[in-house]
Amino acid sequence: MARQEAIGDGLSDQGYRAETRGEAFVNHFGTSLRISARRIAFAAAACLALAPMPSQAAAKVQHLISPGGIEAWFVQDATVPLIAMEYAFGGGATQDPADKSGVGNMVASLLDEGAEDLDSKTFHERLDRRAIELSFTSNRDHFRGSLRMLKDNRDEAFDLLRKAVTAPRFESADVERIRAQVLSGLRRETSNPTALASRKFLQVAFGDHPYGRQANGTLESVPRIDTADMKDYVRRVLAKDTLRIAVVGDVDPATLGQLLDKTFGGLPAKASLTPVADVEAAGPPQRAFIPLDVPQTVVTFGGPGIKRNDPNFMAGYVVNHILGGGGLSSRLYREVREKRGLAYSVNESLLWMNHSAIFIGTTGTRADRAGETVDAIEKEISRIAEDGPSQQELDEAKSYLKGSQMLALDTSSKLASALLQYQLDKLPIDYIDRRNAIVDAVTLEDARKVSRRLWGQGLLTVIVGRAPQAAAQPAAATPPTAKN
Repeated sequence: MARQEAIGDGLSDQGYRAETRGEAFVNHFGTSLRISARRIAFAAAACLALAPMPSQAAAKVQHLISPGGIEAWFVQDATVPLIAMEYAFGGGATQDPADKSGVGNMVASLLDEGAEDLDSKTFHERLDRRAIELSFTSNRDHFRGSLRMLKDNRDEAFDLLRKAVTAPRFESADVERIRAQVLSGLRRETSNPTALASRKFLQVAFGDHPYGRQANGTLESVPRIDTADMKDYVRRVLAKDTLRIAVVGDVDPATLGQLLDKTFGGLPAKASLTPVADVEAAGPPQRAFIPLDVPQTVVTFGGPGIKRNDPNFMAGYVVNHILGGGGLSSRLYREVREKRGLAYSVNESLLWMNHSAIFIGTTGTRADRAGETVDAIEKEISRIAEDGPSQQELDEAKSYLKGSQMLALDTSSKLASALLQYQLDKLPIDYIDRRNAIVDAVTLEDARKVSRRLWGQGLLTVIVGRAPQAAAQPAAATPPTAKN
């Protein structure tokens, strides 16, 4: 089944705090609707999945190459008899046809609904009987999957995954059942202010670029998706040349290499992906208002961000923690919640993708205080753009980010997720060991420069709720600029 991706840094259903937050917000803002991970059938397996594994943080990450040439980052850990694997193929929702957004999401929701010689009911019974957790999701740049199992069930777990990725059945009854679930979720979104705000934000920021589309599809596009579309997506996207894998757990390298070859060896050698252009998000200031009769008004705000491979990324990451990523300690929280009582919470994050980057935040407030809330956010963002953080703020942020890293990688699943994201971000295999030194190297001048760069242009703001007096008419959007 499709699953929710981690939002990261304290906002995640998986909970790890690596530099994976950007990928997560891509998923949160417009990705999968039909999200439910495989529930572990036995209580013992559930306890093992959550068991802390303190040795992992210090464990050496190996670069494993299987006999068939499939590569993986691997941490061998026998603390508990559990194996966790995270993997991803390049492409994701950007490979959906322009008029059929949601194909990747449908594929993710159907891969475990029967494969090869197993129908849907039998496939799920096999998963449940062995307490195997298998799930998939299509985010904007990648088609991702997760596999977790007890050591004793590894052969069957990897074989079920092999069947799912190489021979999905896409039976008509299953397709229609999943389609109905997706459409039901999309209908619910039409009255969900957070969903409407995030959807509008991405449309304004990215226009006709694939990043501006809904990764989970629309009420118009999902009914048009047929089995041929999904089979074509699998053929084009699930291939070995873009495959990235991270494995953590109780398995030796030789055995893991054989399992990877059996599981993924039958996939095509090369993907056939539609090229995606780089794009600069539409520049602020802009404001849009969507009327919706709901008790609480939702405000989503943001603007162009900083890509993961930018030399100034870590400076931006640290100062963003000061502005809006630090939860109760952030500037936005103090100004909006503590000083003015305008909202229960407010958060803001950097979001990076393969072809663009933005920063994005959200809060909820009363309709008659929406204008005041936006003003408070704009003033605080303007202040940090002009003056940057103080030395004390910088020191405290660096201390927190260094200290929290290892605590956040305390289970096999969290560590595997982080190691996969590091690969997708093209970071070195020893990044965990090097990260704190990179954080330490950020100077006050670095932080001030990146603050001006990130937040000096103002905000792109979307307000959804009852018509507030302070809500301006939607401004004429400056279209995003594609880069060849």
